[in-house]
Amino acid sequence: MPISINGTGTITGISAGGLPDDSITTAEIAGSAVTTAKLAQPLTLATAQASTSGTAIDFTGIPSWARRITVMLEGVSTSGASICQIQLGSTTFSTSGYLGVYSAWSNASSPVVVSISSGFGIFTDNAANVRHGSIQLNWVSANKWTCSGVICFSSTAIQATMAGSISLGGILDRVRITTVNGTDTFDAGSINIMYEG
Repeated sequence: MPISINGTGTITGISAGGLPDDSITTAEIAGSAVTTAKLAQPLTLATAQASTSGTAIDFTGIPSWARRITVMLEGVSTSGASICQIQLGSTTFSTSGYLGVYSAWSNASSPVVVSISSGFGIFTDNAANVRHGSIQLNWVSANKWTCSGVICFSSTAIQATMAGSISLGGILDRVRITTVNGTDTFDAGSINIMYEG
């Protein structure tokens, strides 16, 4: 079918995919037409997991294009006082090589600063702690990732921050939330992640 342009500026006779690449610039696309489904690397929310049992909460199958991952904790508690931690991985989880610290403070005590190398630490001092907040993981380059975030406890007046980095042996495809001793179990709350390119 021949292409024709009428006096009102309407073009007919073009089938889907019929225009050459780069014929339409982003300035000509209506903002309302750009939806998450249209993006090649969309903001993706995983399925929330109940943190009510088990020694680890794992999220796998993270795509290679992910450049920022947000870990979200809602009412998360464990059975003991072992430090909670976030571990990243490529095929398997990395259990060493993490750099950085977490710090926690309240009105009733001096700040606590702790460094661990087996994961990005999330403050814990007893089994009654109930955690809420978000932690961001950001890609730097060449499988290098940073971590930063803030959480608080609804069980007591404590706020904690964490920051650090790790260089993985390959492309990140998984995130784990667990404890340093690996035996304390989760007993309340839910955890989810969100990633984007």
